[in-house]
Amino acid sequence: MQSSSDKNSESWDVGWGCCPQLKDCQRFFTQKHERNSGHHETSPLRFNNHDKNRTGGGIENHSAVKMRRFIRESVSSDTTKSKRDMSPPTGITNLTNLVKELFRNDVKSNSSEPNSGYDSDSKDQWPTCTSRAKVCEKSRVEVRNFHSMEKSSHEVRVSFKTDEKNSYASEKREDSKGPMDSKEWRRVGKEMVDYIANYLDTIGDLRVTPKVEPGYLRPQLPDRAPLKSESWDRIMSDFNEFIMPGITHWQHPRFHAYFPSGVSYPSILADMLSDAIGCIGFSWAASPACTELETILLDWVGRAIGLPEAFLSSPVNSKGGGVIQGSASDCVLVSLLAARFHTIKQVKQKFPQQKDAEILSKLMAYCSKEAHSCVEKAAMIGFVKLRILDTDKDFRMEGSVLSKAIQEDKSMGLIPFFVSTTLGTTSCCSFDPIREIGEICEKEQVWLHVDAAYAGNAFVCPEFQYLLKGIEYASSFNTNPNKFMLVNFDCSLLWVRDRFKLTQALVVDPLYLQHSYSDNAIDYRHWSVPLSRRFRALKLWFVIRSYGIEGLQKYVRKHCRLAKYFERIMLRDERFEIMNHVILGLVCFRLKGTNDLNQKLLSSINASGELHMVPASMNDKFVIRFCVCAQNACDEDILFAYETISQFATKLLEVMKSLEVEKLEAQALEKKEKKMLIDEVGKEKSTKLEEIPEVKDEKSPDSKEENESVDKVIVLDRRKKASLRYKRSFFVRMVSDPKLYNPKIVKALSTSNDQTSEENECNEILSPI
Repeated sequence: MQSSSDKNSESWDVGWGCCPQLKDCQRFFTQKHERNSGHHETSPLRFNNHDKNRTGGGIENHSAVKMRRFIRESVSSDTTKSKRDMSPPTGITNLTNLVKELFRNDVKSNSSEPNSGYDSDSKDQWPTCTSRAKVCEKSRVEVRNFHSMEKSSHEVRVSFKTDEKNSYASEKREDSKGPMDSKEWRRVGKEMVDYIANYLDTIGDLRVTPKVEPGYLRPQLPDRAPLKSESWDRIMSDFNEFIMPGITHWQHPRFHAYFPSGVSYPSILADMLSDAIGCIGFSWAASPACTELETILLDWVGRAIGLPEAFLSSPVNSKGGGVIQGSASDCVLVSLLAARFHTIKQVKQKFPQQKDAEILSKLMAYCSKEAHSCVEKAAMIGFVKLRILDTDKDFRMEGSVLSKAIQEDKSMGLIPFFVSTTLGTTSCCSFDPIREIGEICEKEQVWLHVDAAYAGNAFVCPEFQYLLKGIEYASSFNTNPNKFMLVNFDCSLLWVRDRFKLTQALVVDPLYLQHSYSDNAIDYRHWSVPLSRRFRALKLWFVIRSYGIEGLQKYVRKHCRLAKYFERIMLRDERFEIMNHVILGLVCFRLKGTNDLNQKLLSSINASGELHMVPASMNDKFVIRFCVCAQNACDEDILFAYETISQFATKLLEVMKSLEVEKLEAQALEKKEKKMLIDEVGKEKSTKLEEIPEVKDEKSPDSKEENESVDKVIVLDRRKKASLRYKRSFFVRMVSDPKLYNPKIVKALSTSNDQTSEENECNEILSPI
């Protein structure tokens, strides 16, 4: 897609297939470039009419110039078309004739080169070229007219696809052939495995975040779905061309935002197998193995992370059990719904005359301001009130604050029913005191939920299980193996001490879902909001068996060690400060200074594409979160991250210092010039007053003259400062205005800097820096 600065330019791709009949003709377009750079024959040749030099593969030759002229003339006659009109430009139907002419010209111009394979004097040469042109005429010539977000900007891509084995126009294999069969699946499946392995092996060579703008994809895809099936090779080609440029690479070794997103080869293989089986495990009868493996795996993991026996389903007469949900948000929601149902039921037993709606309007839930936003969303869905409590200096919920809030609400006739605590908060990975909170919840008969989406996985290591103290007071607990246990999304585990309280809140039992084993088996459709459920236990089983508990412990400990290493490096640099207690894999830091300074630092780092991090607010301070995310992260990645952050901080501080000096100098100069002007004007005024004793009106010509003089000085001063600003580097302007992180503004700024008119200069003067 073209930038806004290229509004009147067109570009096109000329892609050659692997057809042997075209190889000789193709050589004349690409042989020089292949000799110099090893360019592959199937790669496109890209030309831009606003640049004399070629910007893609191939060479700039007579044929390219002629192709440029032809496309320009064809497109120029077609600019009145609608933005969404994907039909080819008028005149493209003559493309075959153009190809014939290009072949002839290139044969003549290259006949003197050694090993050209053609003799310009040979009478048999031209029929051969003509036959090759007919091959192009019979083959599919793909022409795409992609309009950019700017109405007057578009590009045309012309592709010749003539692969005999996989031609879109081949009679033996057409796009309309139909869905993929097992033979093709075996071929492309092996290719996909190689593709995934190569992607993960070389991901470190890519830019972490995409360099695209919102809406980049829509202009590149048709408005309607294709009527006929398309070949797999074509689909993958479009994936690489259109989708991959817009991907944020979460598995990149320099991706340090949010929390880890687990990926491992055993998990990927399990998802492939699960998708092939395609079972919908909403009940035991729907797929017995799907249900029973999930029950067993939840007991495995529960024991591994140190949960009490009351949360497991295997002990005799146990009411507890676990279930796999789609996300931690689902876990919090169903827990709140279960607590709501149970509380309304209890109140109605005491006061049968009260209606559900009346009780619902009095229900009050609690969480800290460090709790995840999903708690607030769950309260919205559940139509209950939520009170967000302040935290202590370590960003933890305080028992005394919770107790006081509960008593205040009860005195107002409200009904406390749900408390959500967090082990490993999103902003700074702090840990609420579960025992202290749990004792209060038990006393007040309030449902206590513990959200350990990230940190719960670390409890597989015994040295971190001290953070679970007081978990016996909890009614529900959740953690996400897809964050910190190498399992692909989605896989969130929820345990409850009393599964009947959960299922009573969600049970819906139509006849078509009932089966003869309902009394003796678990039906997970009663444990969650969705009815349909994937076979997610399979990937958890594959990962645990492939790595073993020891392998998972090693992985968690490595991430925690790398985070402590990053903390030590940052503490050696006196310019930075650490804002959280680093226990697991998250470090929160900031550059000593204002929030604005740190915001500019993060914006400049992210804009570079070298690293990717996200911010958080801690006690109204803007902090930068650095999380160890990549599976194969190492010390070199941590050191690279520090060096990158340090370099950007150095540049930023230098720029801010120079800006401050310039600002002070400009203020002093302006003050001095204003004073001189006022003194000069005052002398003139006093002289005139001596000559003319009467008092003049404020709006007299002299007053206007004085104002005009002052304005003139200010404008001149602004122009002087604008001249300095114009000479600054892009980095200076970017860190001075965080809005320049927007690529659109960056492009517009680059365009405006190339213009030297007085009007644009005035705009530069008035624009903030």
